[in-house]
Amino acid sequence: MKTGILGGTFDPIHNGHLAIAEEARAYLNLTEVLFLPAGQPWMKADKSISPAVYRVEMLRLALHGKPYFKISTMEVEHRGPSYSADTIAKLKAQSAGASDLYFIIGWDNLARITLWKDPAKLIQLCFLVAVPRPGYDRPDIKKLEAEIPGISKKIILMDKPRVDISATDIRNKVAQGLSIIGLVPEEVALYIKENGLYLKP
Repeated sequence: MKTGILGGTFDPIHNGHLAIAEEARAYLNLTEVLFLPAGQPWMKADKSISPAVYRVEMLRLALHGKPYFKISTMEVEHRGPSYSADTIAKLKAQSAGASDLYFIIGWDNLARITLWKDPAKLIQLCFLVAVPRPGYDRPDIKKLEAEIPGISKKIILMDKPRVDISATDIRNKVAQGLSIIGLVPEEVALYIKENGLYLKP
């Protein structure tokens, strides 16, 4: 079994996230892709994010009818900051080693993975699938290998999809009363409107 893992705040889930998951699933022949909404991401400790109940419900709406896309609320239910190495270790233990894990991250995150907690532990547990991010160069694998020996054998670099959709931009558009059609699934756009999300106070 091959499981992809796509983490993020998903505030909100958007069509870029879905395109990345679909592309990785097809490219790597993944059995499933697990969407992992963050609880308290330590790298965004200074930023305000929407309550988990909204973010998880938007994920459920966006993934409805796609049985190969699933949600794990592991990090949402965890108290305190979440660290990828710890979360992946728990997922690995849950599968009792029966599933190969493919952690999907952006080129930008791969480039700064040396700043993460226990990157050496992380690459022992999973493959890192790096997808393009607009405005960021292809990561320097030789440099990463020098800093984290063995990482080059655990990296899968993808050249697509090249999606230029940002959750920040979506939130700003909603706050300004602009349309987000085409940026998020229709059900998500309706949920945002019905619940008054991202409106200015």
